[in-house]
Amino acid sequence: MYENLLYDVTGAVCRITLNRPQVYNALSPGLIGEITAAIEAAGADEQVRVVVITGAGDKAFSSGADLKEGVATASSDGQLMLGNSLRTTYHPMIRAIRNLPKPVIGRINGVAAGAGCSLALACDVVICADEAYFSQIFVNIGLMPDAGSTFFLPRLIGPQRAFDLCSTGRRVYGPEAAQIGLVNRSVSASELDAAIDNVVTYYAVSPTRAIGAMKKVLNQSLYSDLDHQLEQEADNQDILGRSVDALEGIGAFLMKRKANFSGK
Repeated sequence: MYENLLYDVTGAVCRITLNRPQVYNALSPGLIGEITAAIEAAGADEQVRVVVITGAGDKAFSSGADLKEGVATASSDGQLMLGNSLRTTYHPMIRAIRNLPKPVIGRINGVAAGAGCSLALACDVVICADEAYFSQIFVNIGLMPDAGSTFFLPRLIGPQRAFDLCSTGRRVYGPEAAQIGLVNRSVSASELDAAIDNVVTYYAVSPTRAIGAMKKVLNQSLYSDLDHQLEQEADNQDILGRSVDALEGIGAFLMKRKANFSGK
């Protein structure tokens, strides 16, 4: 079904593995389209309650755009038309991740550079290996960050740090990434899978509809005001209050037992 990635659903967990290790999982148009399709497939699968995105091999999550595959069309006068390429490839991919009403975990096993860094930052939870690094390398080829990095970075680490990373393209290794808030956690490579498994195990049995609703409302909070957020909270609580998981959760609380959430 997929040529550039591995797609596996086991129980409630969907794992999407970028599978172009020979080019450090560089993002070709084909791979980008398949990531978007895989995220949409996970969203449509009621069995799936959490998604993990990672890269094949132990060297790279994704090295960014595959320049050898072409990054843009050219106008009649020979000028690159990068914007159109972004709108038809990267934008749908990033929107699919942010709009997915399920948690997306980024397992960053190696370099996450350029648009590969943007892809990592689009995830809800990001855990990386200490040896992995993040780099906004766009400046090295005379371009600016794209695929959402200019949105995510200032909100995660503040405008001054964001400008530093964007304008220098310097490498930020796992421990520093965790210290400045770029990722949730940085662990040794030998502990990466265990750390991911702990997070996945939690979300696989969590109230998925509630997680999806809070993800949607938190997304809106980034460019909203208090009154709008209060209404969004009220509207979504109305919906969640009628869910199977809310009835189970409240009942379990009153009976002083552990809730058994079904994701419905």
